[in-house]
Amino acid sequence: MTVERCAEGCLRRGDPMVATAPPVRHWLLIEQPGPWGPDPWRDSALPDSVVSAVAAQASAARARVLLIRRPGRTVSAERRWAFVDSRPGLERVWWTRFRDPAELTDLGLASPQGELSLSPVYLVCAHGRHDPCCAVRGRPLAAALARERPEETWECTHVGGDRFAGNMIALPHGLYFGQVPAAQGVDVAEKYETGVIEPAYFRGRSGFAAPVQAAQDLVRAHSGDHLVDSFAPLAVRHTGHEQWVVELVGASVEIRAVFRRSDTPLTCSATVPAAVRGFELVRWLEKPQ
Repeated sequence: MTVERCAEGCLRRGDPMVATAPPVRHWLLIEQPGPWGPDPWRDSALPDSVVSAVAAQASAARARVLLIRRPGRTVSAERRWAFVDSRPGLERVWWTRFRDPAELTDLGLASPQGELSLSPVYLVCAHGRHDPCCAVRGRPLAAALARERPEETWECTHVGGDRFAGNMIALPHGLYFGQVPAAQGVDVAEKYETGVIEPAYFRGRSGFAAPVQAAQDLVRAHSGDHLVDSFAPLAVRHTGHEQWVVELVGASVEIRAVFRRSDTPLTCSATVPAAVRGFELVRWLEKPQ
């Protein structure tokens, strides 16, 4: 009997991708060619002392740590690490080179001193030991994107939402895209580089809470305006259980979360089904012009 993988089940059910970007405003990317085990920290070749030091620094900076590598697992003597600020209006990427992992024990994240880069960074989750779908769907996407943007493209460890593989993140803005076919990765990147979001695969922006992500998606669909910085949030307030009024620049909506139970587990490693969250419009308070 053929076992349905989580990404296949997600596509069959039509699970909503809207507002599924995890909350991340700072990122710490460390080049570690691999292999990556189920727990990339514990199972990587980085020394325990380095892992502990990096984890402490990332916690202090409230940064999410991802291991990265080039598609094809190219290994060089000199590696790179990056600190990324995804806060709206403050988007930046700083790159630093290192040869000895011991250099990572003092990153100076409070005042990044690396090379400030204006180039985008594309991360594609290819962490197959965490979930097979990330390898099956992520690696072809990363390879196709790297053929056109070899310097900007990296495979990375788990980013969240395995069932949405292939998962792709555009930094520094923290834009999550899911279910991206290998043939469409370059198109997503090209639009991002002109300041436009490709709505067909968009999961949300990591710098915003889920209700804001959901409200922005509704307003974008209504207005046809898919610019990255359109409809910035002004205020969010609860109006009931799992219900919010979200005020954006140019529009305000009231929305609520809705849940339905999946018929299969949401990840390949899960053993029982779980609830799938979506959002729906309660009412328009002010429509975009």
